[in-house]
Amino acid sequence: MTRYTGFTKEIWEAFRADARPGPVQMLNLIKLRERADYPDGRVASGRDAYAEYSRISAPVLERLGGRIVWRGGFELMLIGPQAEAWDICFIAEYPSVGAFAQMMRDPAYHEALPHRQAGVTDSRLIRFAPQPGGVNFAGG
Repeated sequence: MTRYTGFTKEIWEAFRADARPGPVQMLNLIKLRERADYPDGRVASGRDAYAEYSRISAPVLERLGGRIVWRGGFELMLIGPQAEAWDICFIAEYPSVGAFAQMMRDPAYHEALPHRQAGVTDSRLIRFAPQPGGVNFAGG
């Protein structure tokens, strides 16, 4: 099974190339390791490692004008691979593609990344353009 914990250079370039104006919403689906995988061998749960990542990175998100717009607790996969279950699910909103890119370059965010890498065994990060809500599934 392929696991995803970071993006490729090609995907990053495509993300940056589509720097349309306005906010960007990022759906985050996170599967945690039972035991964190730190290179130095320190002992922590995946949840604790991810909590440390969050503690360090949250001020960066706030400083750049980002916010968490939705958070949910995974319950059941109705359509899709039954083996996919997510420990943490949320949507982060950034004011722009540039703000997200700036976060990726921020020294404090770089301090947080080893904790994410240690705690996460699989993830999905999906970019969306915000659209207004509605009363039907097609967006009208």
